[in-house]
Amino acid sequence: MTTADAGWPIDEADDEPRGPVGKAFRLSAADSLSLGNALCGFLAVCVLAWSAITSLQQTGKFSADPRFFGTAVVLLLLGATCDLFDGLVARKFRASAMGAELDNLADVISFGFAPAFMVVIWAGFNPRVPFVLVMIAAASVLLAGVIRLARFACVKTKSGDFMGLPIPMGAMTVVSIVLLFPPSVGAMVPIFGVAYLMVSRIEYPKPKGNLAAAVLAWMMINVACLTIWAAGLAGGDRLIKVGAVMQVAIVAAIPLRVLMFKHEKRKERKESESIG
Repeated sequence: MTTADAGWPIDEADDEPRGPVGKAFRLSAADSLSLGNALCGFLAVCVLAWSAITSLQQTGKFSADPRFFGTAVVLLLLGATCDLFDGLVARKFRASAMGAELDNLADVISFGFAPAFMVVIWAGFNPRVPFVLVMIAAASVLLAGVIRLARFACVKTKSGDFMGLPIPMGAMTVVSIVLLFPPSVGAMVPIFGVAYLMVSRIEYPKPKGNLAAAVLAWMMINVACLTIWAAGLAGGDRLIKVGAVMQVAIVAAIPLRVLMFKHEKRKERKESESIG
């Protein structure tokens, strides 16, 4: 054996990461919530796929029962609740060595792939919408979410807020569009808008304190509305539409408010410079 051959395993061993490998495999309470988030996203995809398969078996047509959409949305909301709490639990108790990676991977499943798959099930086999357009819209949601998460891991804003629409809120907005509108070319436009907001530089406030409590209350209200709608109770259709409209309105209002705030700041700066 030559010297180079003999040294190769040693060089490879030297390149391996060193550190508390044993601790890296210990899951914390926050990690359990991240795994719950990933499981909710996976189950949401399974529910939508099962709805389409059942429709094919029974009628020979590819369509999804709206009630299955309700179940999938409830699962995504539960995943969003897990995502909201995993950071709080990690700060309160402890985070494992792979906590941040688990959180991002779970978010890709629940808030990237699941809503993208929902767009495909919703409009992918509608003759009024070109299939290529649907696939581009779905892919834009998934890729924007992946970019958003990667940037979040690398870039920190001075204010501490989120740069770009947070991926859970983006997923809920895509879901709201799916629940509000029938499949059409025009309905694809706001989906592209959501994808753009996720990769934009618009800062969204981070839910802390009272805002975090308000976000959690908003999720619970949405779950209740979806449950009423899925059960076919009176007023369920109106509740789900009101909730979806409010979700879209909130996401659209924040960028407008940020732009107005920046415009006011620029105006004040110009006035102060002119006085000085």
